[in-house]
Amino acid sequence: MAARSVLGAIATLGVVALVSGCGTFGGGENDPRLMNIRSASRSPDEFAILPTKPLQMPQDLAALPEPTPGGSNLVDPTPEADAVAALGGNPALLQRDTIPAASGSLIAHVTRFGVAQDIRATLAAEDLDYRRRNDGRLLERLFDVNVYFRAYAPMTLDPYAELERWRRAGLRTVSAPPRELTQE
Repeated sequence: MAARSVLGAIATLGVVALVSGCGTFGGGENDPRLMNIRSASRSPDEFAILPTKPLQMPQDLAALPEPTPGGSNLVDPTPEADAVAALGGNPALLQRDTIPAASGSLIAHVTRFGVAQDIRATLAAEDLDYRRRNDGRLLERLFDVNVYFRAYAPMTLDPYAELERWRRAGLRTVSAPPRELTQE
């Protein structure tokens, strides 16, 4: 009799855990997480800390931007602009809202069949639906197993097949390591 009540209690706890896990692990309104990467240590994440730029006195105080809540500050980190500048580009082009004149023919060519104004929202909704359909099995979700690469494997481009396709077309390509060396 005691064994039967213990088994009943274990079964009840199992059902409760399973039902409560449905809302947390992909069955509810939460976005499915396919890439489950977490630090095993409790130390601070050194990549989450971005140093600010050093304070400096501007030549003209009238050139300072108007302070706005949530706006940018002159000492705020700008990693994208810093990377563009380090690679020899013009970081000011990142702030432009217009298309440069030199890119006009490229834009005309890629938009020749029309432009969907809500493309970002459409793609986000389609990707969310795809991630929900490929969210992994129950135990994978329960133990936060990384299923990202398996879920997106059908969309992965085989680089060696592409390399051979371009070579067969007669185009010059860069060298690549043999397939055997990359499989290790």
